[in-house]
Amino acid sequence: MTRCDQTTAWKKLGEHFNAQGKSFDARIAFALDAERVSTLSQTAPHIFADLSKNRIDAATEALLMQLARECGLEAQRDAMLTGEAINSTEGRAVLHTLLRQKLHIAGVGSAQSAINSGVNADKLQDVHSVLSAMLTYAETIRADDEITDVVNIGIGGSDLGPAMATIALDEFVTPKKRFHFVSNIDGHELAATLKTLKAKNTLFLIASKTFTTIETMTNAQSAKAWFTAQGGTDTARHFAALTTNVKAANEFGITTTFGFWDWVGGRYSLWSAIGLPLAIAIGADNFRQFLNGAAEMDAHFATAPLEKNLPVRLGLLDVWYRNFHGFTSRCVAPYHSALRRFPAYLQQLEMESNGKRVDKGGQALPFHTSPVVWGEPGTNGQHAFFQMLHQGTEVIPLEFIAVKRAAHSMLDHHTKLLANAIAQSQAFLQGKVSEDGHRHFPGNRPSSFFVLDELTPASLGALIALYEHRVFVSGAIWGINSFDQFGVELGKVLAKDVEARLHSGNVLSVDASTAALITKLK
Repeated sequence: MTRCDQTTAWKKLGEHFNAQGKSFDARIAFALDAERVSTLSQTAPHIFADLSKNRIDAATEALLMQLARECGLEAQRDAMLTGEAINSTEGRAVLHTLLRQKLHIAGVGSAQSAINSGVNADKLQDVHSVLSAMLTYAETIRADDEITDVVNIGIGGSDLGPAMATIALDEFVTPKKRFHFVSNIDGHELAATLKTLKAKNTLFLIASKTFTTIETMTNAQSAKAWFTAQGGTDTARHFAALTTNVKAANEFGITTTFGFWDWVGGRYSLWSAIGLPLAIAIGADNFRQFLNGAAEMDAHFATAPLEKNLPVRLGLLDVWYRNFHGFTSRCVAPYHSALRRFPAYLQQLEMESNGKRVDKGGQALPFHTSPVVWGEPGTNGQHAFFQMLHQGTEVIPLEFIAVKRAAHSMLDHHTKLLANAIAQSQAFLQGKVSEDGHRHFPGNRPSSFFVLDELTPASLGALIALYEHRVFVSGAIWGINSFDQFGVELGKVLAKDVEARLHSGNVLSVDASTAALITKLK
């Protein structure tokens, strides 16, 4: 592996940016190239992507592909898929792709080749053993009419993934049960949820790999206290744990547990036992389709040539924008209300993975890494932050996600929704010339447009996997470890000391601001 800034391609990209990229106008590029849309569009499993409104051309993509090869992207990809310990700081493999791999199917590239040769065969058997048990339990709960409410208690990847996906696949969710997601240690969230529940009708899922996560276990203990106060007696029936710490779960009173492995990072764990609330919501068959959609994207990522590999093209585009154009953020606007939590999910996926300041060797980087990822559903965003996107002083690339076929019968609504998505992407490109500065739109604002035929378990699985691999690509080019998250820990450690001080009032040996805040809030 060679870090990006130490390659010949990096230098060439800088020269190319100064000569052409800095002043690149996509409107002119369209006028000069009748094939631009077909060249910069492609289909991947379940997804069509139009990248033609971005500030790239064939010359830019060729240099980015050269960069990928000089950085050893293909070898880094294969190392991940075959189970090498690419999480170097923790000495772990990164095998979330194995969670959606079928048993005994024809080869789909390097990942399957490794399984066929026995490298990951035992791990795959373990995955399917847990998956089978989890889905059997999910079907049992779905058939239990006495359980009307399922409450998932987790945080980070143990919350964002299943919450996002359950909302996104609402059309497939059983109408016989309600699903709730509690993550914040703020008691207002749990209290508001418990107000709507009855103990005898509620199943609590406690999602914590170690069964020690402070937010999750605080909420779990309070949920158990509420359950007991409401007359609940059968903790084993009304609580299940998604954890590897079976002993701690048993001490809590839980006998039903589903584990996962240290080669599954939290933000990549939706495909594992952490997906249990989703499996209960949409059923075993649909959950398997969810896994299959992701596996199809895995196969595409593993086998497609770089020039036609959608995660690769997107990850390289991110590098081009972040490091050469200097764009600091990227907005995601799903034009489907069911995808309203998708931008929040992507925030953790990308910013926790690639928000790093040192390379794999621990050396400080002389260039920027992860952009800020943010967004809201269209058309809501049009009446809020699109003003800045159209006429603000910063250029912020925008990603539209549209679904061709609606799952409801109000087709006029859907036509208007799609018209807005297309029109906004057109407006970002074309702009509007006016001598009145207030009414002038500069245009040439870059955007990508993704289309799903339908929002189904399979297409959602493919969409999530696309973004997972895209994040891997940019991280591999930057030479960082995208699979640790030490930045999450420092504040959590300090919080234990501050909590003790809030009880005691002792502010000795802390900085003046912290001391003042403890005194103010005690």
